[in-house]
Amino acid sequence: MQIDDMIETINEQWTDIYYLLHYVNEDNLTHQAIRLLQYIEKNGEATIGDLAKHLAVSHNTASEHTKRLIKKGLVSKKRSSLDERKVFVVLTEKGRHILYRHTRLDKDKLKEVFKQMDESDVELIQKAFTILSEGAKKCLR
Repeated sequence: MQIDDMIETINEQWTDIYYLLHYVNEDNLTHQAIRLLQYIEKNGEATIGDLAKHLAVSHNTASEHTKRLIKKGLVSKKRSSLDERKVFVVLTEKGRHILYRHTRLDKDKLKEVFKQMDESDVELIQKAFTILSEGAKKCLR
């Protein structure tokens, strides 16, 4: 199989997996809001400049997005202990919970799928995801 065909197959399978196994969410968040929350989660904290760069938007636009997330109680701001001029945006517990439900697979649904599989297939899936995750981190960070 050619690499482009394999990539297309993986993408199609991933969308099937996510579509069928995601959590049902009742809160209304934009795609950009989720991306900002993910960036903060993966980096621990972020400045407005970091968020603007990540979304490829202006500082003012990132600041407006952040204000909306603060109003919803999903993030807060804190001053750097090393340099008080620097302000970081961090996730709140509510933000962590909402992000989890917007980006992870539903544990109960996934357990049901795994129950139908041989243990060796479940281990193979775990190994494949580990390899893909580690490769992405090396390649794209």
